Amino acid sequence: MEQKKFDLNSLVGFLLIGGILIWMLYMNKPTEAELQAEKAKTEAAAKQEAEAKKIAGDVTLSEATADTMKSVKPGDSLAYEQLKNKLGSFAYSGTLPSATDDITVFENDVLYLEVSNKGGYIAEALLKNFTKYDSVPVYLIKDGNASLNLQFSSENRTLNTQDLFFEPTLSNNGEDQVLSMKLKTSENGFIEYRYTLHPGEYMMGFSINSQGLDGVINTSQPMYLDWNLKGYRHAKSISYENRYSRLTYEYDGEKHSKLSPTGEDDELEKDVTWMNFRQHFFSSMLLTDTPFKEVKLTSVDLVKDEEIDTVFTKQYGAKMLIEPKNGALAQHMNMYIGPSDYQIFKKYDRNLDEAMPLGWGIFGMINKYIIIPVFGFLTDFLPAGIAIIVLTILIKLLLSPVQYKQYLAQAKMKVLKPEMDEIKAKYKDNKLKIQQETMKLQNSAGASPLKGCLPALLQIPVFYALFTFFPSAFDLRQKSFLWADDLSSYDTIAELPFHIPFYGDHVSLFPILASIAIFVYMMMTMGQNMQQQQQPGMPNMKFLMYLSPLFMLVFFNNYASGLSLYYFVSNLITIGIMLVIKNFIIDEDKIHAKIQVKKATPKKQNKFQRKMAEMMEQAEQQKRGK
Repeated sequence: MEQKKFDLNSLVGFLLIGGILIWMLYMNKPTEAELQAEKAKTEAAAKQEAEAKKIAGDVTLSEATADTMKSVKPGDSLAYEQLKNKLGSFAYSGTLPSATDDITVFENDVLYLEVSNKGGYIAEALLKNFTKYDSVPVYLIKDGNASLNLQFSSENRTLNTQDLFFEPTLSNNGEDQVLSMKLKTSENGFIEYRYTLHPGEYMMGFSINSQGLDGVINTSQPMYLDWNLKGYRHAKSISYENRYSRLTYEYDGEKHSKLSPTGEDDELEKDVTWMNFRQHFFSSMLLTDTPFKEVKLTSVDLVKDEEIDTVFTKQYGAKMLIEPKNGALAQHMNMYIGPSDYQIFKKYDRNLDEAMPLGWGIFGMINKYIIIPVFGFLTDFLPAGIAIIVLTILIKLLLSPVQYKQYLAQAKMKVLKPEMDEIKAKYKDNKLKIQQETMKLQNSAGASPLKGCLPALLQIPVFYALFTFFPSAFDLRQKSFLWADDLSSYDTIAELPFHIPFYGDHVSLFPILASIAIFVYMMMTMGQNMQQQQQPGMPNMKFLMYLSPLFMLVFFNNYASGLSLYYFVSNLITIGIMLVIKNFIIDEDKIHAKIQVKKATPKKQNKFQRKMAEMMEQAEQQKRGK
């Protein structure tokens, strides 16, 4: 028997060969960059394959069906049967000459509309009397930025009208134009979109009806009307326009609400009667006679960076639950495509003015019943810039009695300053006693800081109402004044080669003038207060004096120049009124004499004053006890 021996040479040979193989594998391994490239290539291929599958699916459901409908020729029974397998009875619409992408022009003297056979909805909406900031015509619908789709169940199929072809019929009803778009199953069976356009109106009639579809449409299944719109940019400042672009709606009777103007927002609402896809100065609205039982509303902010020249501002959506009546569709609505103009909205008596940002409560009431009517009257015969100045003068004259009381209270405090300084010197180590004696002096003299604050508070509702009025005043749009080309947008006296956060890439003059006027006004009103020692717990007046003009200068640089013009003129008039009151109406010597007489006359304290005096006296006694 042959004995097996350990062969050292063979072992060494195998180890050398193995080492060489390992070295070759190591030297030829892919680099990190190659690995990343291969990974990216694999992911791209997978993504492309997924997209291809999705596109194939979409084509099967939509484009392929539409192409098949277009290719159906009279007498082509095979093509018709193939289409009928996909669409059931609605395959009939594919056999008609209207199964094309043709459009029907539908217009009056203010609106130009193109309605597509495919989907039966508006493919283009032009407002004839308006242009954008760059002189381009204003389109609210164009190049596929909007859609209206009715989704329904038919013969065990889910169909979408946006994929199907309607047959148009344009006719006249008196002065009105009527466009009937019919999605047919036979000569007498159809779903109809019916548009009625009135002369000179942005509001049109719109209804969805059905006829002869018993057994074709399954009305026991939910039916949805899905309306979507991407709002085009129309203004010079996209960030300013976007701030006032917002989805608003009416629900549950006459309640009104809105979605957030920033980020993404949605709401599931009941009994909705109208919704407005507002694009600042322009609106696309859908109104219904019978409230939608349920609507899913969505809004997406598309402006991520104001430095980017964005085409769209918001993506709006509304998915409405449609309820058939007696087994048929009969949804009567209205559609508004036009300016966001309060005067136009108000005449329809549908609470459409609630779609405008005019302020809530008393602020909105001041706008609706005072400012808007007065300004509308002024602009009937005055240029917009002059109308703002006249409106400002009227408001300041109306508020001048309030301002007089405010300045009178300040004058009384100024006259009492020497005596208040004596109190501070006498009780310099006892702050509580200073407050007690100061309050006693002010009560006996009939003077109080509160009397100066109350008139100022009475002016706040008017100021805030005007702050909300000017950004939404359609009458200011593209109206020029002095160096401002458009009072509804910012004025520009210099372009900056860079962008400053919050400020922008330009310099506006009206905010600068308004800031200077505010600074002078605050110097006049706060100067004497700053001469006094800063009271504990009171705001730093010097800080406020500098903060307010700075706020105006920075943040109003992108606001409507009409608003800055108002603040500039308003503060100039206020300064003038104060100078007149100080130099020609109020005599500080007479005020001082009246105060001395009043101090000598015993004054009965009211319940609140007695309670305050008692509390301060108790606090003083406790301090002594300690």
